[in-house]
Amino acid sequence: MEHRFEFDPVNKILLMRVEGRLTDESLAELYRTAQKYWAATDASAAISDYSSVTEWAVSAELIRELANEEPAVTDPAKRPRIVIAPTAVGFGLSRMFQIVGESKRPLLEVVRTMDEALAALGIQSPHFEPLE
Repeated sequence: MEHRFEFDPVNKILLMRVEGRLTDESLAELYRTAQKYWAATDASAAISDYSSVTEWAVSAELIRELANEEPAVTDPAKRPRIVIAPTAVGFGLSRMFQIVGESKRPLLEVVRTMDEALAALGIQSPHFEPLE
């Protein structure tokens, strides 16, 4: 699994792009890394793009565990998070995360495309720049 983080400084949106095979171990590590970038950028919103994931080898148990953890952001009710998951498996696991963690992440939304994600945030022309 490969990943990269980008940031739109104008709209303050953190974007995480994930590619390849996603496992319990890589997703747990990615979740922790994303929390660090979220805090470092003080993003107003975040998009997690799983469009390039080729295999979802992730357990429902891990999804429930992550969904029950406290969010990394100080006020999740004011900072939207969007998950892009176009495949049936990815969309289903993402919806499970959304449903289980709804009380902790009320603004989390799962969509299938980047266009839907940007529309949900009300953004028309993002300018994402790579983060190191």
